[in-house]
Amino acid sequence: MSWFLAALQKYATFSGRAQRAEYWYFVLFYLLIVLVLSIVDAFTGTFDREGGVGLLSGLFSLALFIPSLAVAVRRLHDIGRSGWWLLIGLIPLVGAFVLLVFAVQDSQPGSNAYGPNPKTGTG
Repeated sequence: MSWFLAALQKYATFSGRAQRAEYWYFVLFYLLIVLVLSIVDAFTGTFDREGGVGLLSGLFSLALFIPSLAVAVRRLHDIGRSGWWLLIGLIPLVGAFVLLVFAVQDSQPGSNAYGPNPKTGTG
């Protein structure tokens, strides 16, 4: 949970690097919270079947849109890629697979153009 909160503290920080743990724990807790809120939406009648989203889960997703982008960009920076690589996700199937491969890669050792390695904190 501390990784999730750490990512939220960097709400709109697109500079720097985010190691795998920060990114994947953010994704895990984000999905768990959306799942719980979707269940609450279903029980309270605020879930729209046609739209596929509920009031609470939709508001939560909207509120965390910028932090989600920011942590994804920092994750790409950690492997030495520009944040613009997120746009490859717009290509059906292939884009999501490429981003998944990027997200599971280990950090670039040492410093890169985006800052020091977050695992060591040194260059």
